[in-house]
Amino acid sequence: MAMSRRVVIVGGGAAGFFGAITCAENKRSDNVEVLLFERSPHFLSKVRISGGGRCNVTHSCFDVRLLASHYPRGERALIGPFQRFQPRDAITWFEDRGVRLKTENDGRIFPVSDSSQTIIDCLLEASRAAGVVLRANCGVARVKTIEGGIFELTLQDGEKLLCNQLLIASGGCRTAGPAEMANSLGHQLEPPIPSLFTFHLDAGWLRDLAGISVESVEASVPGTGLRETGPILVTHWGVSGPAILRLSAWGARSLNALNYRFPLTIKWLPGRPVDSILEELRARRESQPTSRVAATPIRPLPARLWAQLSLLSGIEEETRWNNLTRRAQRQFAEILARTEFQVVGKSPNKAEFVTCGGVRLQDVDFRTMESRICPGLYYAGEILDIDGITGGFNFQAAWTTGWIAGNAIAKRLSATP
Repeated sequence: MAMSRRVVIVGGGAAGFFGAITCAENKRSDNVEVLLFERSPHFLSKVRISGGGRCNVTHSCFDVRLLASHYPRGERALIGPFQRFQPRDAITWFEDRGVRLKTENDGRIFPVSDSSQTIIDCLLEASRAAGVVLRANCGVARVKTIEGGIFELTLQDGEKLLCNQLLIASGGCRTAGPAEMANSLGHQLEPPIPSLFTFHLDAGWLRDLAGISVESVEASVPGTGLRETGPILVTHWGVSGPAILRLSAWGARSLNALNYRFPLTIKWLPGRPVDSILEELRARRESQPTSRVAATPIRPLPARLWAQLSLLSGIEEETRWNNLTRRAQRQFAEILARTEFQVVGKSPNKAEFVTCGGVRLQDVDFRTMESRICPGLYYAGEILDIDGITGGFNFQAAWTTGWIAGNAIAKRLSATP
C-alpha cells in the first residue's frame, strides 16, 4: 500500500476515535488505511470513568457563542468549529448509531443506560464498521518527518512505519510523551497544569461532614476575581462539586501560581446579605422560641452542616432560640453569609481529568485542525490548549475537533492521486 494512503491517529480516547471514525467513513477510496494507536491496554479509559461511570456526553447548550463561553481556554478558537459541529450534532451522531440520550435538569446529557459502556461500545462498533485498525498497547516513542512530507513513527517495541497524515489526539500533556512528540515536529506547548480539581481545606470540622452536598453556594477566592455559584460537595479532604470545579478551571493558572494555597470564601446562602439572614434568625426566635437553634436549619442547608455552623458561631448545642443573644445572632448571620477557609492543596494527580496547557492555538488552523507549522499534522482534543468547565464541555470539544480533523484528512486523501 502506498504510504501516501495511510493515516495514523495517536491516542485512543474520545477525540482520537471521533477523528478516526470520521476519516474512515468519509474516505473515498478503499486504498486507504486508517490506524489508531493507544499506548495503554484499554481504549477510551477516560470515557469509561467520566461522569461517575455514566459518561457526560455533552451539554444542552446550542447557542454557539454561549457554548464557547464555557471554555476558560479556547473560547475564541472554538466559535468557528462549533458552527460546524456542536452538541446538537453530537446528539444526532450518537442517536443515529442507536444510542439513546437524556438531558438532566442542569443541562448535562447522558446515555439513557446511565452507563459509559454504552458510549464505548458505540465508538468501538463504529470504528470497526468503518474499517479502522485498532492497536492497543501501542505507544509511539518518536516521530519525525522525512523526505516528501512523510512521517516516520517509531513505536515503543521498535517497529517503524510511515504515513503522510498524522493526527495526534493523545490527551493532556501530564506525561512527557505527547509534549515531546509535538516538540519534535516544531510545536511549542503552553505549560500543562491541572484544571478541574478539588480543594483541600484546613478545616477538620468541615471534613467531618464528608458526603454532605449543598445545592447552591457562592465560592470565591479573595483578591483574584474568581467567583462561582452552584452546588458544592463536602469531601474527606475538603470541598468539590460543580462550583469548586468551575472555580478551579477558571483559576487554573492563577491558583497554580499560588501553589494551591489561598483563602476561600463560601457564602452558604448566596444572594442574601447579613441583614436579611439576621432578620430570619430573629423571626425564628419569635416563632420557635423553645426549639434548639442547632436543630432548626434554614433551608436548603443540610441539618448537619447547619449544626456545625452554629457551633462555629459559638452557639452551644442545647441553646434555644429564646436564649440566643443579639450578639450571637449577629455572629451566626455573619458566618452563614461568609465563612472563610484556607486551601492547603488540591486533589491528587490521579483524580485530575483535565489539564490546561498544550499545543498553542495560534499554531493550528481550526478550519481543519491542521498544524500551521508542519503540513499533514493534525491535532484534536486535550493535547490542544483547550479546556472547558465541568458539564460535558470537554467531551464536546473532543467530538468537535476530532470530527473536523477527520473530515479534513479524508478530504486531503480524496485529493491525493
